[in-house]
Amino acid sequence: MSDAAQAIQRLIEIMACLRDPKDGCPWDQEQDFASIAPYAIEEAYEVADTIARQDWDALPDELGDLLLQVTYHARMAEEAGWFDFATVATMIGDKMIRRHPHVFGAAPLRPGQWEDGKAQERLTRQENGTLAGIPLGLPALLRARKLSARAARVGFDWATATQVANKVDEEIAELKVELDSGDRARIADELGDVLFTLATLARKLDLDPEDCLRQANAKFTRRFTAVEQDLATQGRTMPDATLAEMEAGWQAVKRRERQTP
Repeated sequence: MSDAAQAIQRLIEIMACLRDPKDGCPWDQEQDFASIAPYAIEEAYEVADTIARQDWDALPDELGDLLLQVTYHARMAEEAGWFDFATVATMIGDKMIRRHPHVFGAAPLRPGQWEDGKAQERLTRQENGTLAGIPLGLPALLRARKLSARAARVGFDWATATQVANKVDEEIAELKVELDSGDRARIADELGDVLFTLATLARKLDLDPEDCLRQANAKFTRRFTAVEQDLATQGRTMPDATLAEMEAGWQAVKRRERQTP
């Protein structure tokens, strides 16, 4: 048995011990699919964060946390008599072979092969319709990108990114009109249209809107913290400063960033 196989088997056995009805951990014994699912999402985000920070020393630990979630769900399913970890590993292995006939078979690689394979799998699962099978639990921006990408595959799309950008302007104009109405439901609806169109623009530019927003979040955090630190060197805090002073500090931070090689 390889080192990897031994390590995985050890993890499976550890999880079985944790879930043991008699001698297991009380907290682990009480968990079910619904209670554990949020942790899987959280751990996936922590993996993405570690990669974004390029913290390669921490990545094995974060990937282990994510693998634990798979092991956890597989163990609960085994207890219910539905499937086990081996079933999960076998099914994903089979899927990868099925979706890569140019690697594991004699068929040549062709455009759209991956998506065609996924579409066939959706039909097998009786998921009908172009937009079927896009998980509701995805982050909203990511799901918007996927929805527009699916629609684009059947021709429901703008020809150029510029046309999408023009649509963004149109949606923002409609939002501004509703801002004057004070109707929160209509404002929310129009703001949703703006965000959806921005996600479509990201897709048209071959960008991930989640990545774009993460970068913007990081930039905002970096600049805001710098403004805060600049004020601290003066013996002041953010609440001590006026909005004009904070804006001046923000612009100063931006100028410093542009001057940094």
